[in-house]
Order: sequence, then C-alpha cells, then structure tokens
Amino acid sequence: MDIWFVYGSYNFWMGIVKISDDLHDQIRLSSSAMSRSINAQAEHWLRVGQLAENHPHLNYAGICALLLAHARKADEEGLSAAAAPVRLVGSKA
Repeated sequence: MDIWFVYGSYNFWMGIVKISDDLHDQIRLSSSAMSRSINAQAEHWLRVGQLAENHPHLNYAGICALLLAHARKADEEGLSAAAAPVRLVGSKA
C-alpha cells in the first residue's frame, strides 16, 4: 500500500489553507520548540495526521519509525525524502 503526500519544494503555486488563529499560534510555538519553520511544522503535523488516519494501528512511535525508514531509503537512492512518496515499510510498490 502506498501513501502519497503532496509536500516539499514547489515551483508552482499550491494555494492557501485557512486555519484558525489558535491553531496558527500552536504551530508557531511548536515550530520554535522543534527548531522547524512554521511551514515545516505544519507539514509534519499533516504527514503524521494523514498516516494516523490511514493506519490507526500505528502509534506515534510507529509513524515516526515509518517516516525515518522512508528518509533513509530516499537518502540511499539519492532522493529528497520530501519529494518521494511515503510507503509502508515492507509494502510492495
């Protein structure tokens, strides 16, 4: 099973997502604590949330392990982890 995300570096307009001021403040605070940009923090939460919804059997540690395995594989293949789709570990392409 493949899990595709639309994120990473864009050379075209992707649109605007409207969020509440409270959520923006939470993202800003978390981005500061995690040494990420506001956009990177929002993208991280979106990736984790999408994986959690699509794979409720995975806990947060499992989701992070999946993202880390994906980043390692992308690195070995000389790709950017942000530009390649996330696949479940051991899944068929």
